[in-house]
Amino acid sequence: MATHKIRFRVYYEDTDAGGIVYHARYLGFAERARSEAMRDADASVTELLNDFGLVFVVRQAAIRYRSPLRLDDEMEIETALDAMTPTRLKLCQTVRNYSGGGETATVIDAELACLSAVDMKPAKIPPRWRDAVRKLEAGEV
Repeated sequence: MATHKIRFRVYYEDTDAGGIVYHARYLGFAERARSEAMRDADASVTELLNDFGLVFVVRQAAIRYRSPLRLDDEMEIETALDAMTPTRLKLCQTVRNYSGGGETATVIDAELACLSAVDMKPAKIPPRWRDAVRKLEAGEV
């Protein structure tokens, strides 16, 4: 399975009093990485909203913490498509401590649902977006 990779640095605002990344911040990092992965796959979520009136929302997320990130660490987040249905995407995101030799810090399994922005009801992912998102699986990004 191919993936999208992006790096971020841990800033003071991301940490708790002990200088360790606060557990909820990983969701924010994952959101940024997902947005960049979609953009790089030519599946801009802004375009999805403007052209089709659709949005992706997180339906569920499972987080497994393995090793903490600390202030000033550089992380690499790898995003891969695990599965797709007509209305949902399942992504696996692995957060690695790039400064610490690539050790896995956290793994996030996120399920995204495609909804109509007007009534928040499930909607089919348009074919162009389905093809674009498949790049995260097929190694084109």
